[in-house]
Amino acid sequence: MAENWVEVCAANEIEQEDVIRFDHADRTFAVYRSEDDRYFATDGYCTHERFHLADGFVMGSTIECPKHNGRFDYTTGKAKKAPVCVDLKTYPVKVENGKVYLRAEA
Repeated sequence: MAENWVEVCAANEIEQEDVIRFDHADRTFAVYRSEDDRYFATDGYCTHERFHLADGFVMGSTIECPKHNGRFDYTTGKAKKAPVCVDLKTYPVKVENGKVYLRAEA
């Protein structure tokens, strides 16, 4: 399968320790920038009640869902705090020439 890298945004469009919503090909992602300038991506919706994570709160490597305060480690997708118990899917991210790219699987 060929790699499908999609441009998300300019790297400086995501603040440190923050998250943005990215919609592509009928799918929604959450793209994160850590406090040490690394970038990550997960599915965009909480696995508990499909509320969008980009509206949540980033603390270190954790995203807190704004609906019921469930938490995930966005670097691994691991569910960390109830009510979430299903992990998030994660996606490769790279930064080239000041742009953030996400490898979206077909």
